[in-house]
Amino acid sequence: MKKNSRIAVLGAGVMGCSTAIFLARKGFQVSIFDKEKQPFSAASRWNEGKIHLGFIYSADPSLRTANHVIPGGLNFRPLIEELTGTSLAPAITSEDDLYLCHRASVTSASEMMTYMEKVAKQVRAHPDAKRYLADVSDCRVQRLNSSQLAQLTSSPDIVAGFCAPERSVETNWVADKFISALAAEKLIEPVMGVHITAANPTADSVEGTWSIETSEGSFGPYDYVINSLWQGRMAIDQTAGIEPAGTWSNRYRQSLFLRTRTTVKTPCAVIATGPFGDIKNYNGRDFYLSWYPDGLRIDSSEILPPDIKNIEVSDSQSRKESIFNHLESLLPWAAQVREQAEQISLEGGWVFAAGQGLLSDPKSTLHRRSEYGVTRRGRYFSVDTGKYSTAPFLARSLADSLAE
Repeated sequence: MKKNSRIAVLGAGVMGCSTAIFLARKGFQVSIFDKEKQPFSAASRWNEGKIHLGFIYSADPSLRTANHVIPGGLNFRPLIEELTGTSLAPAITSEDDLYLCHRASVTSASEMMTYMEKVAKQVRAHPDAKRYLADVSDCRVQRLNSSQLAQLTSSPDIVAGFCAPERSVETNWVADKFISALAAEKLIEPVMGVHITAANPTADSVEGTWSIETSEGSFGPYDYVINSLWQGRMAIDQTAGIEPAGTWSNRYRQSLFLRTRTTVKTPCAVIATGPFGDIKNYNGRDFYLSWYPDGLRIDSSEILPPDIKNIEVSDSQSRKESIFNHLESLLPWAAQVREQAEQISLEGGWVFAAGQGLLSDPKSTLHRRSEYGVTRRGRYFSVDTGKYSTAPFLARSLADSLAE
């Protein structure tokens, strides 16, 4: 590709911004579009920040999902540091995750342990194991003994616990660093606050230039288009001539993001595997709490999911209380976080997945994330990011391929 090529990137979340920065640094002129007024205003800011190594996907014992997410997870830190020009260390959780097996889990405790040990073996063998948020070149999973489990919970619904060397990042911190990095790139033109409606070839050939149609008019011509939207990506794909295939779901999920008055010492815990919840303690004062049934506001298989503005927000206080209550019923120490909270926000974003079904169903294809990546039609590229943690790795690969 010629260095003076113009590229349109659709979507200003982690995938779109990563791709735009990588391309701009290779000398390309990039226009990045988003309906929000500022980058990182949706799911890329409002998520738990788990940098996946695959431990949560015990309902996919084939390891296809784990093997697909491991490279992106291991390389997340060096890529984010390259993109933002700053150390990621202040945003990384300080302790390994605890996986607590619920009585209603779609996989048994023994199945979970067998699976997690296989994942740990894959991680240990990977050449990039030392590049993760913490060195995982000696990745091991430890099953909690009865005394250790009793210190965490007295609930009969938690039947086993495991410690896995998986970490998370504080996504608000990462988002703010990305916004600064994006603004510093002189070859990136932000086109914010516009609703994208179509991507069309400007002539008869998909191998020529393209235009982007928006609520504010037509933009272009562009030599290449990269659709990295999270919400409504497939609707734009259709205008570009790519028809959706397989099954998919668009879920709008909300969780609690809060800050405490004083330092609270709690672990990072995931209740697995199914429609449960988790707690992230980023630094002793900033926390993420979720309970899946309370946070799931929309579950749509439409190509273009409904507008979130139609969601009733009058129940936000009761929803916050319900998330706390559910977590505290299993993990009593979560009450410390509620007691010390000085700021609580219920925030959310869209989660796209190439699958459907209920998380309580072991056969649901949502338990597998092995089908994501890039689909191409001429000079138009559609990107299914897969996971937050895999976006920078996928963006680097895409930018490198376009630069060849």
